[in-house]
Amino acid sequence: MDISRAASQIIDIGIALNAERDLNRLMEKILFEAIDLCSADGGTFYRTEGDRLSFEILRTKSLEIHQGGSSGEPVSLPPISLFTEEGHPRTENIVTFAANTKQTVKVDDVYGSDEFDFTGTKRFDQGMGLKGFKSQSFLTVPLQNHKGAVIGVLQLLNHIDETTGSVTAFPEEVTPLIEALAGLAGVLLDNAILVDELQAINQAFIRLIASALDAKSPYTGGHCVRVPAIAEMLTEAAHQVQTGPFANFTLSDNDREELFVASWLHDCGKITTPEYVVDKATKLETITDRIHEIRTRFEVAKREAEIRCLKDILAGGDPDELNEALEQELEQIDDDFAFIAQTNQGGEFMDTAAKERLAQIAERKVMRTLSNREGLSFAEQKRMARTEAPDLPVLEAILEDRPDHFVDWDFKPYSLDPDNPYGFKMSAPEYKFNLGELYNLSIDRGTLTEEERFIINDHIVQTTVMLETLPWPRHLARVPEIACGHHEKMDGTGYPRKLSGEGMSTQAKVMAIADVFEALTAADRPYKPRKTLSESVKIMGFMVKDQHLDRDLFELFLDSGVYRQYGEDHLLPDQIDDVDLDAIRALYQ
Repeated sequence: MDISRAASQIIDIGIALNAERDLNRLMEKILFEAIDLCSADGGTFYRTEGDRLSFEILRTKSLEIHQGGSSGEPVSLPPISLFTEEGHPRTENIVTFAANTKQTVKVDDVYGSDEFDFTGTKRFDQGMGLKGFKSQSFLTVPLQNHKGAVIGVLQLLNHIDETTGSVTAFPEEVTPLIEALAGLAGVLLDNAILVDELQAINQAFIRLIASALDAKSPYTGGHCVRVPAIAEMLTEAAHQVQTGPFANFTLSDNDREELFVASWLHDCGKITTPEYVVDKATKLETITDRIHEIRTRFEVAKREAEIRCLKDILAGGDPDELNEALEQELEQIDDDFAFIAQTNQGGEFMDTAAKERLAQIAERKVMRTLSNREGLSFAEQKRMARTEAPDLPVLEAILEDRPDHFVDWDFKPYSLDPDNPYGFKMSAPEYKFNLGELYNLSIDRGTLTEEERFIINDHIVQTTVMLETLPWPRHLARVPEIACGHHEKMDGTGYPRKLSGEGMSTQAKVMAIADVFEALTAADRPYKPRKTLSESVKIMGFMVKDQHLDRDLFELFLDSGVYRQYGEDHLLPDQIDDVDLDAIRALYQ
């Protein structure tokens, strides 16, 4: 063997190995390069996992065996324990001996050696008898990291004489070469393992954050987990297609990691959104439902009506007339409260007549004899101080919009600053909250005020600020752009930056489709019935027509069958129905 040429070869091998980032491919390259360097017929790469050595890659040229690595065929051999049941290091096996003693082991003739137990090797040879295969020579070397821990074992089988082609013992001069390669490989492998472990814990932490966000509210349960599934499927479909708008779209491993991080963190700003806003089930609900406070006032109004009636009777009034008038008034109070209670539940539309009735009901007065300035929080004391306290007792409207119902912003929202550094173009309301009772009961649709809708929409602002503050490595630099574009629209009317389709990456447009489709098909939203595939896709077709979603991606979403694949994986059986794709396309063409 030409030692100088072999040394130069090790340098070249080191350069090639150093360029490999995938752990499985790295282990395979280490084994294959070692086999070529030492003119071996085959070999095995073992990786240390706890107290066992697992078979990662197995290669024998003469038998055309290739398991593990890039072969697509898993290694069929079970792991080897490094210790006995009593906890003692196992040394009877050549591989466990090398791992436990950190020594290189060279065996020239398996059948002439009694130093190690080769029962398994000989049994394998017997199984290969018809092929004339025989294990003869072994060279086994442990791979150590920078701390001296054995992280793997490299075992080479049957040295092939370059002149005769016959199996011989591994030459003595090969040992330092393979040890040099093992030393280099150990460092590179340890680095690759460390990178994989860091990536694994980062991804686990990202999933943990997303799961915590979903657990925060039953109204968005599972959203942060399911959106990545849709985004991944649609992006891979764009990667696979060979013609059309996405013919030149490709995904690298870094691109896939970038999409993973962005899709799982696309709603991380929701951690700042108060649950009592996200979960607001009635118009008067804040942390508690204020319908109970208003019910108490109506109870007071009924008691006051009874007291007035009794006083008038004692003053000489006609009892029959007064009692009849009282019954009518009590019925009216009951009817008014029933109307308010029904209004509080929200609905699809509140007409002008209903709002006029609210204003009429609010004209009723009730007496307050106790101070409303005592026992308050500091923040509410400040709001109450906007008006001078009236002398008690005082008549007050049974429903009110008071100055203290306006809650100021704790800090100036980015959206109120036209020069904000993030380019946000959202219009923020003047106040953070408006707790006015008439104002909330007069909400046209649903249960949310303009202020509360902004608070919910502001989650994307908070997501952007959070993600753009982080020091992303270069291969994840686009995470904020991808994650924070799912509420933008192709016509530039979305938020938070009012981007148009031309200003968005393909992955960001994918996120918009994934976010909408998941929300439409979600079966765990207590505030709406689940929609079928056909209903959901039809709504999205109209969104494409209105230039809210990207047309080309939506076409791919349909043609690739991503919508149906997701449905089969994540939806309930009664949601999966037939979709007339031609009818859907007719909506926007």
